[in-house]
Amino acid sequence: MASAAEQLAANINFGAFGKAKELQKRIWFTLAALIVYRLGTYIPIPGINLDAYAAVFENTQKGILGMMNMFSGGAIKRLAIFTLNVMPYISASIIMQLMTATVPTLEALKKEGETGRKTINQYTRYLTVVLATVQAFGIAKGLEGSQGVVGNPGLFFEATTVITLVGGTMFLMWLGEQVTARGVGNGVSLIIFAGIVAALPRAMFQTLDMARVGQFSFIGLLLLAALAIAVVLFIVFIERSQRRLLIQYPKRQQGNRVFGGESSFLPLKLNTAGVIPPIFASSLLLLPATLAGFSQNATGGGAWGDALRTVVAALGRGQPLYLVSYAAGIIFFGFFYTSIMFNPEETADNLRKNGGFLPGIRPGKRTAEYLDYVLSRLTVIGVIYLTAVCLLPVILVNAYSVPFYLGGTSILIVVSVTMDTVAQIQSHLLAHQYEGLIKKTKMRGRRR
Repeated sequence: MASAAEQLAANINFGAFGKAKELQKRIWFTLAALIVYRLGTYIPIPGINLDAYAAVFENTQKGILGMMNMFSGGAIKRLAIFTLNVMPYISASIIMQLMTATVPTLEALKKEGETGRKTINQYTRYLTVVLATVQAFGIAKGLEGSQGVVGNPGLFFEATTVITLVGGTMFLMWLGEQVTARGVGNGVSLIIFAGIVAALPRAMFQTLDMARVGQFSFIGLLLLAALAIAVVLFIVFIERSQRRLLIQYPKRQQGNRVFGGESSFLPLKLNTAGVIPPIFASSLLLLPATLAGFSQNATGGGAWGDALRTVVAALGRGQPLYLVSYAAGIIFFGFFYTSIMFNPEETADNLRKNGGFLPGIRPGKRTAEYLDYVLSRLTVIGVIYLTAVCLLPVILVNAYSVPFYLGGTSILIVVSVTMDTVAQIQSHLLAHQYEGLIKKTKMRGRRR
């Protein structure tokens, strides 16, 4: 039998949305924040020859810069004030998660609840400033090393570039926090989502134009659309899939009353690591191409540049070594990050402290071993799913010249953020309907 919450969720419609004024305000605020972000991706940093920079970008876009440019909505290609985007904040968050799991002081801070979480968030912001400053200074020096890009190289240019880029990142971090608090969805994720989706209309028109001039058949276009829909449905199915472990709580008697005896579920997702493994794996594979591009621009190549270009050729997109390395990287980071995100021993200890247990399994060490057993097998399915989704576009582009403009990582981010945002909208509508029911109940009580 469906619960009251499920029945309310099933009755959500556009009429309920029209009455939810608070939700409408949150959506408008989110849209306004994303518009501000998109405007910032078109404002270039001062002191740059954009024509010369465009030539440099063409030589380096096959590396990490190309992937980061896609995440930033083209800000890197235009060398805008939001060039760094929220990537330093994402990197700082990941580093803090790893440190929280390995450093005893931070681990104890995490267990303090809301106070500890706020302190860790503050440390994350400080680390974001440090990472953004280092990256901005590296960009400034790289631009000065590229011939004709900087009009007046020197300390003043480096200072203004660092201040501009770090300020842009901190503004986006603040904007993302405001969207999370006053809008709908996770603000930082929505900023990355907006950057990726911004390239979709142009990609669709280019694909349709290719079909119009005969470079891509009409049947192939239909098959591509069907395949894209199938991939999205597959991602939604896997991301919503979970293994539910039954948790039982014992009964206890106080006087003449019996308490407890309830049961609940511990949900374990198939893809616990999310999109982190593909991002890490692709970043490592694109690092040689990035270094080769900058080496060619700065020094003209040489023995170091020739060696890098040999490595780049072997790790070229679609090459066998690239496919094997990409798959191995996703699998490694999938297991590694899952082990950081979910601690079976800590979960088993929390269950034991709260009096919960898995039926047929002794609390404590045996419960932790069983959780690790289940999670390991779920992670196998998860990394296979991530590998398939990320390698499919690469294989189709190289084998059949399919015009894919989004990689597997981008598709995963777009679908995941969309699902999360829709879920939050539904929760707001559900809360609004609950408020309506409570008001009606109070009015009936007063009439009686």
